[in-house]
Amino acid sequence: MTDVQLGMPALPARPYPEEVRARLAADAAELIGRYPVARSALLPLLHLVQAEEGFVSPAGIRFCAEQLDLTTAEVTAVATFYTMYRRRPAGEYHVGVCTNTLCAVLGGDQIFAELQEHLGIANNETTGDGRISIEHIECNAACDYAPVVMVNWEFFDNQTPESAKRLVDDLRAGREAVPTRGARLCSFKETARILAGFPDERPGAVDESGAGGAPSLAGLRLARGEALPGTGGTRVVSPRHEGTGQEGNEA
Repeated sequence: MTDVQLGMPALPARPYPEEVRARLAADAAELIGRYPVARSALLPLLHLVQAEEGFVSPAGIRFCAEQLDLTTAEVTAVATFYTMYRRRPAGEYHVGVCTNTLCAVLGGDQIFAELQEHLGIANNETTGDGRISIEHIECNAACDYAPVVMVNWEFFDNQTPESAKRLVDDLRAGREAVPTRGARLCSFKETARILAGFPDERPGAVDESGAGGAPSLAGLRLARGEALPGTGGTRVVSPRHEGTGQEGNEA
């Protein structure tokens, strides 16, 4: 089976320059040393080579195979299975628009369509300036803040077509874009290195805003028959408990 059939770019597998290879080999040795079985380090190694070029290139595939004593076919099979590994160069800011069910019906499909038109690129393409790539992605487990856009895997919640277009315009112009929660933005390559398992050493990189707020807890409060914010203190009875005498008593 060819690289094209596997979804990989048909590029020559030129080896890394010696200085790059030596640097990556030292990082790879550290990652491999964390696992009792060397091949368990394949996913971090794929993030490592993605941090080098902005995607998993044929050279990156060969490097991972050599480090782990695997075939390039074995490494390619893994790299093409997981959508978090890019198969062609990503932009400095990789914008993912959730188009799974809840985000879609609340506007995700429209956001994705309008962003493609606004940027002049299609799914899995990158703007000519190399700043923005775009991808429709599946559920990000953030349905309580739908529709959701992610930039380099950081959340931008409750988006609209207008706010999403402002977001990518700010990114292209070099203006600061602050995620709704979590760490502040860094480049796609920097994100890939963090995902490989290396610490984020930027001062003040991690925000203390936490993972979620009232929308994340709404289902639990409904199950307990508690009042939701904005309901004027009205308690809501779980349908499972209505008329059973257990209203509001579920732990």
